[in-house]
Amino acid sequence: MKKKLLIWSIAGLFATSLNAQTTAKSTGSTSFGLRAGVNFNTFNGKDGSGNDLDNNISTGFHAGVVADIPVAPEFYVQPGLLYSMKGAEYKNGSQTKLSYIEIPLNLVYKPVLGTGNLLLGFGPYVGFGIDGKTESTNGFETDVEFGNDDVVRDPAKDYLKRSDAGANLLAGYEFTNKVSVQLNAQLGLANINPDNSGQAKRKNTGFGVSLGYRF
Repeated sequence: MKKKLLIWSIAGLFATSLNAQTTAKSTGSTSFGLRAGVNFNTFNGKDGSGNDLDNNISTGFHAGVVADIPVAPEFYVQPGLLYSMKGAEYKNGSQTKLSYIEIPLNLVYKPVLGTGNLLLGFGPYVGFGIDGKTESTNGFETDVEFGNDDVVRDPAKDYLKRSDAGANLLAGYEFTNKVSVQLNAQLGLANINPDNSGQAKRKNTGFGVSLGYRF
């Protein structure tokens, strides 16, 4: 049900963005910008026994480009292309670091507030894993292998699905010089564990702070 809702949300926002260029003539033009910041992520889900995961926060960063496409007065569709680091630190001190190419597609409300604009938004995202490592407390590293194989080939490695998906929430403020500060939250809806993991489930979840500049 969650995956169907995510698919319909993406389809709805894409349909809205297709009409954005016509709307832009009366509400303003499309603009582009840069965004970068810090991620604070962990894994939510279940272990192999069906118990809730209890992990610590892992820090990383995100950076990339976004576009503001006007669809109505004060409303914008905001697609993006980001490099984003996620993962988790475990109770034993080891940690997993994952790198994704991420495509968010948010609907952003930008009313005038003071001399700038308030930023409020939500929308889906999809991500594609490109690299990952699990580091033990003694500094030994093993590569994360992305795929969706039903047979785990090497028990010493960590296998995860390459695709990720979930929902974004954002709030922030854009100043008159087009610099913005933003608080981001992400709720992972896709289980990134392989299909043969039994009861074990992992979902990327976290929040972050970023700075942006719109050209």
